[in-house]
Amino acid sequence: MKIVKEGYPFILGFLIVGIVVNVFFAPLAIIFYLLAIGCLLFFRDPNLTINADEKFILSPCNGTVMNVIENEDGQTEVRVFMSVANVHLQRSPVSGTVKSVEHKPGKFLKAHLPEAYIKNEQNIITIENENGTYIVKQIAGVLARRCVAWVKPDDVVKQGDKIGVIKFSSQVDLIMPAGCDVRVKEGDKVTAGLSIFAIIKQNA
Repeated sequence: MKIVKEGYPFILGFLIVGIVVNVFFAPLAIIFYLLAIGCLLFFRDPNLTINADEKFILSPCNGTVMNVIENEDGQTEVRVFMSVANVHLQRSPVSGTVKSVEHKPGKFLKAHLPEAYIKNEQNIITIENENGTYIVKQIAGVLARRCVAWVKPDDVVKQGDKIGVIKFSSQVDLIMPAGCDVRVKEGDKVTAGLSIFAIIKQNA
């Protein structure tokens, strides 16, 4: 099992503290060993075969769909909650070119609050291709205090490429072009690089 590099400081930190504490009070050390194992699972990077197809818009993350809405510009927004049990790296929903990566400072409200996607700290990754513009938002939460983007403007990404990670429970939003055939609904469990959010209509 692979681990994303951002996870090693947490895993090794809890492990080292556990070893030190074990010298003085073994029962307490178990807590730190369990935290190390938890971080090991949290920062896992599972091997998978991307469900690649130029007609598909794939999920950028693992989690549970909170909302599927159409905004005032006719675009579809899908908001996904990621629990501490989910894989927390994000993948590109489509192939294209990264046009911008914007960091927006903000609060750390609970993800289920209606205003969280607006007020919380986040990274906004914009990807463009011949079918339109796709915006992936890495949104911080109560436990998620750091959103990390692994891409930069002008990077060319393939569908399913890893584009970032969020440290601990959080939210990821995807804004898709108008006219897509949406295939997810509230409550759906989704997997990055596998689940189909929408299908691009050939004449859209």
